[in-house]
Amino acid sequence: MTNNNNNSYLNMIGLAYRARKISLGEEAIVKDIRQNRAKLILLASDIGPQTKKKLTDKCKSYNVPYEIVDDRETLSQAIGKSQRVAVAILDAGFATKIQSLLG
Repeated sequence: MTNNNNNSYLNMIGLAYRARKISLGEEAIVKDIRQNRAKLILLASDIGPQTKKKLTDKCKSYNVPYEIVDDRETLSQAIGKSQRVAVAILDAGFATKIQSLLG
């Protein structure tokens, strides 16, 4: 499943994280969606069903795009934190770039 596009979107997540343009943790992400700060939500493919429903419902009601990406391990490695199932991208530039890389 790992191709160049995949790696570059993971690199962009890493850059966004280092630029402090990411929020982590379910509560923080929900808050950022509500306050219109989240530009893109990335969900791990192995996210729990309740968390997935909660976040995708929030995204839909606030018109925030979301993408299902790799598993939590891959997502976590991209930002150097363990067990992350969701990240919110808070910068429109990063969000657009990541979406284009995800195709």
